Amino acid sequence: MTTQAGASRRALPVIGAVIVAAALAGCAGGASSSPLSSAAAPSAPTAASPEATAMATPAGSKDLILATTTSTQDSGLLDVLVPAFEEATGYSVKTVAVGSGEALKLGEEGNADVLLVHSPAAEKELVAAGYGIDRRLVMHNSYLIVGPSADPAKIKDMTSAVDAFTAIAGTESTFVSRGDESGTHTKELGYWKKAEIAPEGAWYIETGQGMAATLRVASEKAGYTLTDIATWLATQEQLDLESLVTDDPSLLNPYHVIQVNPEKFPKVNAAGGNAFADFLLSAEAQAMIGEFGVDEFGQQLFIPDGGKTDADLGL
Repeated sequence: MTTQAGASRRALPVIGAVIVAAALAGCAGGASSSPLSSAAAPSAPTAASPEATAMATPAGSKDLILATTTSTQDSGLLDVLVPAFEEATGYSVKTVAVGSGEALKLGEEGNADVLLVHSPAAEKELVAAGYGIDRRLVMHNSYLIVGPSADPAKIKDMTSAVDAFTAIAGTESTFVSRGDESGTHTKELGYWKKAEIAPEGAWYIETGQGMAATLRVASEKAGYTLTDIATWLATQEQLDLESLVTDDPSLLNPYHVIQVNPEKFPKVNAAGGNAFADFLLSAEAQAMIGEFGVDEFGQQLFIPDGGKTDADLGL
């Protein structure tokens, strides 16, 4: 089951209860990749009511909650990896596809068993605080800046993302941001900071949505945006945008798997989280990652990194 909103094991505020109800309903009704916003919202129970408290994962449960970034879902990678894992292990995965910031928050709250994310600085903070353990490099790809063919900021083929962001702001060309504390949003904010620019004004639009949705808005608005290459390749035929800036080494985009710490949250499915992490680093899964997208797009959407360290990627 896949949902683009948070899931919870504990009593949560009303909105958390609504999200959990939607997630569990999706699980009961079969797999779904529809955003929560496209589903009818159930009546909101109070935080103290039984409906607002999700069942803790029982010991030995074969149910597993994976909190991950939208790019692994929007690209279609999870549609390959999750069924293979379920078939190999007998686990049933409930996927919560949100921005990396929200996925990390679910881990910090003990509301997921394992995380697959791409926000390195925030990941390290989570582990340092004791909420996550055994952070391992799984794969990487890259970010790129896309925009309208007219390219009003004249950034095409620039080799510095910071220079490109500076040009976009200097011409007040439309820029569409995810604005959702995701790994991509965090990366974008880092470029604005390096450029010493505080993006604001009518030219700067925040969607608060995932990568595919943000790309659609950028296309509709004839604006620029920062995207991961996997979501870009999976959706570009539906968009009126072009790839403009790709050659800056700082556009590297690594993904790590992190298990939620069972010492902090005894009710997490530690065995399941470990099994999923091990699977991602297995020869079988690494081969699937490396082959994913090649037939359709003529290139890898993700580069497998099993057995490598951050230092191997220059991180």
